[in-house]
Amino acid sequence: MLDEARTGEPAAVERLFGEFREPLRKVIDLRLDPVLARRVDASDIVQDVLLEANQRLTEYLKAPNMPFHLWLRHLAQDRIIDTHRRHRQAQRRSIDREQAIQRPAWTDESSVQLVAQLVDAEQTPASAAIHQELQRRLSDALGQLGDDDRDIILMRHHEQLSNQDVAAALGLTEAAASMRYLRALRKLRGVLLPGAGEP
Repeated sequence: MLDEARTGEPAAVERLFGEFREPLRKVIDLRLDPVLARRVDASDIVQDVLLEANQRLTEYLKAPNMPFHLWLRHLAQDRIIDTHRRHRQAQRRSIDREQAIQRPAWTDESSVQLVAQLVDAEQTPASAAIHQELQRRLSDALGQLGDDDRDIILMRHHEQLSNQDVAAALGLTEAAASMRYLRALRKLRGVLLPGAGEP
């Protein structure tokens, strides 16, 4: 699709961006503050990212320094940061004073799978009974992690990025990305199960 987009044909460019619209929305949903999400629709941010990508596509195609999906993800992260900053600083009524009425986007079904992996690889009827409560605790635990730790867990488990993609996105070697991911999982497990020791 990138080769077709190099021709500049509008239909080819539209197909290319259409392929990445939903993955971009997922990236944005995962990182958009739940309070801000009541004011700003993730679809609007996706549209802004794709407009910017369209304007900068020729520049990217001349010298692609990262895979296309990671480039789009980078643009999306910049747009999310700008959106948070704009709404925190420019709004008369700060969103920090509002109470969130919804859970962050990372509290979904994939969270149950992550909890199962962290807590009990061989699920029994007894452990199955506590997974729903653990899902709630996982959401709280992710909220307690530092931004870097939470981000790498979201990238691997919710965005389903490979270690290679995570390394490229973070500007790390694959070995360093793998170590950061393992450290983040240990910290998450420590918050979920304090005193449980290493697996």
